[in-house]
Amino acid sequence: MLLAREFVAYLSRQLVTRLTPGIIETTSPDLVAGKISEVISEELAVEDRLNDEVRDLLSQYSEYMRRENVSYQEMFKRIKKTLISQRKVIRASGRDTGDAMKLSRDKVTDISHKIVEMLRKNRELRLKNKDTNAVRLEILRVMTDLLLAEDKVDRAARQKVRSQKREIPEGSEEWDLLHRRYYSEELKKLGIDLAK
Repeated sequence: MLLAREFVAYLSRQLVTRLTPGIIETTSPDLVAGKISEVISEELAVEDRLNDEVRDLLSQYSEYMRRENVSYQEMFKRIKKTLISQRKVIRASGRDTGDAMKLSRDKVTDISHKIVEMLRKNRELRLKNKDTNAVRLEILRVMTDLLLAEDKVDRAARQKVRSQKREIPEGSEEWDLLHRRYYSEELKKLGIDLAK
């Protein structure tokens, strides 16, 4: 998933905190945050499942690609692009679409629509503002602010891993562990404690 589960949970809690009491009223903010987290996680999982499907397809053609000297990465991109257009999936990765953030602007907008729809139907809260587009725009603004901060943290953590005395290959277990540690440290500098 493009965003750490802990960050998705934090993002959801922040949305509830910043929307309460001006836009929504709820007696169970943790429950509402959990529902928002489910919406975001499900939306991010769509592309993860698509990537898994592309990998499965490519594994069936590995011999052909080797024989024809076709790059795995190039075939992965082509097949994924085809499936995305056929299924009308909104790309989650902002870097694939030229956005500065990890999540594409289109995906954040799509998620904001789905969160508003969930909020409208949820019995655990009351929308004080009946203008759903105004609610959606506020959700979009809060998410964008938090995602921009998260992107800076991720870049700083990656830079710390790269600055080690010896080269650590990205994707290795050691790289993942160091990145997770530095990522958490950088978030704490911003006052974001994922453990809360």
